Amino acid sequence: MSHYYTVTETDELKLLLKEIDSLQAKIDGKRPVYPERWQAVTEKLKMEWTYDSNAIEGSTLTLGETIFFLREGLMVEGKPLKDFVDARNHAEAIDFLYDVISDQRPITEGLIKEINALLLKGVEYTDAVDPTGKRTRKKANPGQYKKTPNTVIQLDGTIHEYTDPLHVTTEMEELVAWINGHIGNKHGLITGAVAHYNLTRIHPFDDGNGRGARLLMNLIFIKKASRLRLSEMSNAGFI
Repeated sequence: MSHYYTVTETDELKLLLKEIDSLQAKIDGKRPVYPERWQAVTEKLKMEWTYDSNAIEGSTLTLGETIFFLREGLMVEGKPLKDFVDARNHAEAIDFLYDVISDQRPITEGLIKEINALLLKGVEYTDAVDPTGKRTRKKANPGQYKKTPNTVIQLDGTIHEYTDPLHVTTEMEELVAWINGHIGNKHGLITGAVAHYNLTRIHPFDDGNGRGARLLMNLIFIKKASRLRLSEMSNAGFI
């Protein structure tokens, strides 16, 4: 494996992991959760997770507008249609993660592509930056690896190029192999963080890479939380 997957477990990191484990134990101590309360917690998580993740990508919707749209299905005047499409898609992608957990599906390239297809459902074009730094648009290909390079303008004005399309398949195979080789024996924080970093580094899709990386990271967190009671989600009607 390349140096991108090397993690040095410093004393500082070990203390952080210990603190996280302590907080997880406190959460587990609150179980079992009554179905009606679990449903409220899960809904709140989905609303705020959707808002936060899309806001990072530039969505103009406020938290209140996001909640209103997801609950009532009504759009707010003056806001871009794409922001509402992104909110709907992200919320559905979270529901999809619960299905993945319930069905005990392994993490594969196909699964990551399914997540991207959900995030880009109904999106025809995506904003992009060409190799010269000029802003442009290109046709969206939900669930398919990019066929042309994608770049980003950094704060200092330089252009950062992500993994070349020719190498995406190889690097995604390496990423998935690393996840499945370490998800059972490394701390969830490390596995999830490394997976997030590398999916973002590769940027395998035309769009939805950041949101997809955060969804993948949280999927790993949930999979690692072996004490998570699937019966609670089932009773609440989520699986």
